[in-house]
Amino acid sequence: MTARVLLCLTVLSSFASGVQALQDLESRVVILTTGGTIASRSGAPTLAGSDLVQAVPQLMDHASITVEEVARTGSSRMTPELWLRISKRINELFRTEPDLAGVVVTHGTDTMEETAYYLNLTVQDERPVVLVGSMRSATTISADGPSNLLDGVRVAASAAARNRGVMIVLNDEINSARAARKTDNQRVQTFRAPEFGLLGYADPDTVLFYRSPPHRHTAGSEFDLSRVESLPEVAIVIDYAGFDGSTITEWIDKGAAGIIVQTFAGGRMSAGGLRAVREATDRRIPIVISSRVPGGRIPGNPLVKGSILARDLSAHKARVLLLVALAAGVGPEELERVFKQY
Repeated sequence: MTARVLLCLTVLSSFASGVQALQDLESRVVILTTGGTIASRSGAPTLAGSDLVQAVPQLMDHASITVEEVARTGSSRMTPELWLRISKRINELFRTEPDLAGVVVTHGTDTMEETAYYLNLTVQDERPVVLVGSMRSATTISADGPSNLLDGVRVAASAAARNRGVMIVLNDEINSARAARKTDNQRVQTFRAPEFGLLGYADPDTVLFYRSPPHRHTAGSEFDLSRVESLPEVAIVIDYAGFDGSTITEWIDKGAAGIIVQTFAGGRMSAGGLRAVREATDRRIPIVISSRVPGGRIPGNPLVKGSILARDLSAHKARVLLLVALAAGVGPEELERVFKQY
């Protein structure tokens, strides 16, 4: 069990800039830290959560801050067990602290969109949850972590951020957890939402929103995992030219609770993939068909009766939705509805 570090920081300075509302200054925000590049240092140990926040004293110009270290790990080592822990802690905070404005989660960018989407499905409150990270380590010249953390707190403290679902804030941009994708291995503007666009901007003088996510999320979600202690095994299998389908069969034999198959454009599959998907549906294994093409939804009906279309969700987010739905006890007859609504 990773030790939790608690640090209470009081507001030490009065409001310093432009248009930000006085209400935001008086807000209280909890920051949950998990590690990632934002806390990494070249040749030195990863920053503790308290040290990460103390390095950005400007945070206290915008809210009263409480810090808890949930984990200290790279996001490539993020696990469903940690998802459960983070989500349960956020729900507990919102349930027990009615004056809390919002929660910020610091996180590595590799799996940030998966963690954010998991929280989007399982946090049951309309108050904002914001994930922030960085593409540059804390010791790099022009490190982007401090400004991203500051913007994340500003968004979490904003009354306008309520009921917009879980958000990812990097590079002054506010993205929906469902729509955001990491698109570049190097650039600070890596998170994009090409199909739906940004939710808004964290400008220097104020936080601006232009839209809200159209799908069900957070307070409108049906998924209550408060009593769930572990999440089911859901695998992702990639189809490719000449695929024999054996990987799908192996996951069936291993007892996977469900399988996501990342297919070609439009949900089309290789002959081997098609055979294996038919076998899986015959054995009543939930199979979700996603596309390796990043833009547009899969139209029409699935090629194999009994399988489910991920529509415009990536394979990784389709996996998150399927494992959450299965953990919540959603039956096979309801999975198609779930993938249409979330």
